[in-house]
Amino acid sequence: MIYRTFDSIPPFSRKGTRNVASRTRARVFEELSWSEKPICRLPVPDASAPNRRARALDKKRSPAYSINRLFAWPPVYREPDTGEDGVAEKRRVGILTGGGDVPGLNVAIKAAVSQAASQDISVVGIRLGWLGLLSVNPDDPSTIARFTMDLTAENVRTIDRTGGTVLHTSRTNPSNVPPGAVPQFIREEDRASTAKGTVDCTRHILRVLDALNMEAIIPIGGDDTLSFASRLHQEGFQVVAIPKTMDNDVFGTDFCIGFSTAVTRSVDTIHALRTTAGSHERIGVVELFGRNSGETSLFAAYLADVDRAVISEVPFDLDRLSQFLLQDRERNPSHYAILTISEGAHLKGGAILESGEADAYGHKKLGGIGSVVADEIRKRTGINIIYQQLAYIMRSGTPDSLDRMVAVSYGNLALNQIALGHTGRMVALQQGIYTTVPIELVTAAKKHVDVTALYDPENYRPKVRNMLGKPMFLY
Repeated sequence: MIYRTFDSIPPFSRKGTRNVASRTRARVFEELSWSEKPICRLPVPDASAPNRRARALDKKRSPAYSINRLFAWPPVYREPDTGEDGVAEKRRVGILTGGGDVPGLNVAIKAAVSQAASQDISVVGIRLGWLGLLSVNPDDPSTIARFTMDLTAENVRTIDRTGGTVLHTSRTNPSNVPPGAVPQFIREEDRASTAKGTVDCTRHILRVLDALNMEAIIPIGGDDTLSFASRLHQEGFQVVAIPKTMDNDVFGTDFCIGFSTAVTRSVDTIHALRTTAGSHERIGVVELFGRNSGETSLFAAYLADVDRAVISEVPFDLDRLSQFLLQDRERNPSHYAILTISEGAHLKGGAILESGEADAYGHKKLGGIGSVVADEIRKRTGINIIYQQLAYIMRSGTPDSLDRMVAVSYGNLALNQIALGHTGRMVALQQGIYTTVPIELVTAAKKHVDVTALYDPENYRPKVRNMLGKPMFLY
């Protein structure tokens, strides 16, 4: 049984928030249908402690506090379910990883499992993301054994020491399955045709979750993976999500697991490439991941102090860029220049370079724009080029300390939200503070670089116009 106390929706203030997406988030918040109105009981400051009261007032005035209050979730009190014998049944939660792997996934899994063990909650790992649930036949125990695994504090003890994901992953979207890819055992009543000619198997996923006695699920993924998590929440299933992606482009959070390590690897590679570029007096072109958001290219360029950076958000002129790099090379005593470029970058009047068939979420494979640009720069300048596409090197191996810290915190926070009975939430960082936001935000908008605040589109360079008052990740 779940009980809530309710009186009125807690007040919040959008005034003064610095996050450029705050008004969009507030709009989504207002559109959400609330069946219950939570009461917010704030502690009354001790009159004998004026300093404490002053600190509390200062905290309420801060932008981060306003955002935290905006997305605050009501307190939930839960009584354990009992079986026929009156003995409390152990709660059962699922966890999965979807989309591309990033460093830090195993850290988050271990944190959630360890936190669950301390609260007497059992965790089931779902292998291969949403594909694992799609492939489970509730009437065939062998499929359950193949696509699920019990996770305990003992068997996850060392998984945080390696990268990747012990649960493995896929890019499957159960609400958009090609007809030929639908498992034959899925019942007709659990299939629904879509306008795209594909099959929506959401009802089958819900049937599988019920057969596995799972009361909640923690999906770890990017905006594609979490878009289906949002669908499950709309269907009434308990969901608390964890954002991960190297591009850092999940809307609703300032930081995603994997971003810090991707930037760290990029900076290390750029600095290593300087020795060869300098020795041969060449122009180095480094292509980095980043479909819709150029954060990886921008921040790698900012931290490695490269000459020019091309990002997904700003179309570029090839002649202008070539001349800039030629001038940069001449000014450098070692006679070389370095350019970073996002895989989603495109020429003025051109389109993003894509190839292959679209995946389950409608995305074609990106990559190769760096090679095209490198060849064109060579033709225009007469200077030999070193082209390096980092690609999967950015997402391989163990996480750095920042990704590790965030992954541990996200894993703990997500499990605690599940334990409290909260649902439809995504754990997040806002202005450097851990919080949760409605999972609907994932599909509400696309996250992009704040070009006005952080980039010089005329000279293709990072440019932080005003550092004072900016949060740790600059916006």
